[in-house]
Parts: sequence; C-alpha cells; structure tokens
Amino acid sequence: MTVHIVRLGSPRQQDEGLRLGTVRRPPRGVPKSEYARRDYFDLWLPQLAPSAVLLSWATSSGRVEPGRWDTFVRRYRREMGNADNHHLLALLAALSKHTHFVAG
Repeated sequence: MTVHIVRLGSPRQQDEGLRLGTVRRPPRGVPKSEYARRDYFDLWLPQLAPSAVLLSWATSSGRVEPGRWDTFVRRYRREMGNADNHHLLALLAALSKHTHFVAG
C-alpha cells in the first residue's frame, strides 16, 4: 500500500485511507471532535513529529537553512530510533501492507 504526505486541512482524496496527524501540536482552536471532519486527521500521532527542541533548533533563523538540513535529518532519525518510536514505526510499517495511510 502507499503512504502519502498532505497538508493539514487539504481536501481528502477518494479512497485516501486513514489520515495520521504527525504534527507536534494540534491545530489551535479546533475541538478534537472536529479534526477528521475538517480534514485534519483521523488519528493524532505527535510521536512522529520532530521534538520541539529539534524543530526550534532547525528553524531558529525562520526557516531550515540548507547547511542545517543534513544535521536535522540525522538528529530526527536518531529521535525516531528510540525504543517507543521504533515500535510505533514498525507497527505502521506492518499495517501499511494492508491499508493506505496519509500523513500530514
């Protein structure tokens, strides 16, 4: 099956599958009961987002500078390598063999 990346709130495609929210913080001012209806996500998994510290470091100049991108990727992969995140990624990988996912 496939995994697609979309912006929060973008219109859903036909047969899109389960939409996973991979942002550290949910949309402000939107009740949890509205996330799916407003095409944000069906399930929120903030564990898949970069940590607040890493994101702050990467965007300290207002955007991710080209020279920092490689370091950001290495640090993010290290974060995803911790035991809890590793197990979550393994679960998603196994589930992706049977269903479509969309991450935003």
